[in-house]
Amino acid sequence: MSQINIDSIDGAGSFSAYVAEPGGTPRAAIIVIQEIFGVNPGIRAKCDKLAADGYLAVAPDLFWRIEPGIQLNPDVPEQMQRGLDLMGQFDQTLAIRDIEATIRAARARLGDGGKVGVVGYCLGGRLPYMTAARTDSDASVGYYAVGIDGLLDERHAIANPLMLHIAGEDGFVDHATQAKMHDGLDDHPKVTLHDYPGEDHGFATEMGKRRSPAAADQADARTRAFFAEHLG
Repeated sequence: MSQINIDSIDGAGSFSAYVAEPGGTPRAAIIVIQEIFGVNPGIRAKCDKLAADGYLAVAPDLFWRIEPGIQLNPDVPEQMQRGLDLMGQFDQTLAIRDIEATIRAARARLGDGGKVGVVGYCLGGRLPYMTAARTDSDASVGYYAVGIDGLLDERHAIANPLMLHIAGEDGFVDHATQAKMHDGLDDHPKVTLHDYPGEDHGFATEMGKRRSPAAADQADARTRAFFAEHLG
């Protein structure tokens, strides 16, 4: 496990990324997109699991333009509020450029023909949808994305496979919004939606009170199969 620095596309500086490498030649690379809590132990654990499955996993610090190195614990109320406050300062358009820079850096490490996917959670659940629409990511997965109903006008730009995991009782995404997601995306040939009835936002976190093991295991199994099919 290591840290690397990646130059931003807009020339504003560079940002760090946590890297977990597989034991042998990577089968592909996967960019792991943080929640509103930064590249914390849970996100690093996601990377480590992907590396154990044979992928080069890279988690960029997307809060670097606000404050580098933020790591928060959502089970601590003050830190949860800090994450919500950071979300209010966060420029998602610039974040997509930083994800694009991370995709380029991962491809450079893989060499010619290497495929790069994206997976994200919470804030990182929304950003894979935007990444699928705005970059050349080879495959993207979002867990409990917020605000997809406001991005449906970008669905026609999604050219590569996208999977979204929807928490049925998401405190940030009501049933009406979930219905809009299905209405807008169910007929898209590149998009797959999975619903998890009774589950709340954050059910697939690696640690803490929000985790729901059975639903997390089911979603993660679907994600592994998805990446195996589309990345190798």
